[in-house]
Amino acid sequence: VQLQASGGGLVQAGGFLRLSCAASGSIVSINAMGWYRQAPGKERELVATKTTDGSTKYAEFVQGRFIISRDNALNTVTLQMNSLKPEDTAVYYCIADLNEKINGRYWQTEHWGQGTQVTVSS
Repeated sequence: VQLQASGGGLVQAGGFLRLSCAASGSIVSINAMGWYRQAPGKERELVATKTTDGSTKYAEFVQGRFIISRDNALNTVTLQMNSLKPEDTAVYYCIADLNEKINGRYWQTEHWGQGTQVTVSS
């Protein structure tokens, strides 16, 4: 299973970015997909997740600025980030909680994407 993230970049404060992530490989089904981030010198933290049945969870710092969406048919997750702040600067990681078939058995596994840099200038 591979997660391919894209959409990071440099933006001024108040601007917006859209992150996308696609999961591919021996996927039987996906339970949830989402985004974490890690700023320099800080621990990785949850940004937002969305389950296949539509339940969403956002970190408090999102404060209504970000929207997570999924296309279940395409195994993708998107994070629309608006009103970006310099403190949103971090590497953003896509995550997928999914079920896959390995050596004839079904396993629930967690996979991470490679990370995409988001830099917000003041």
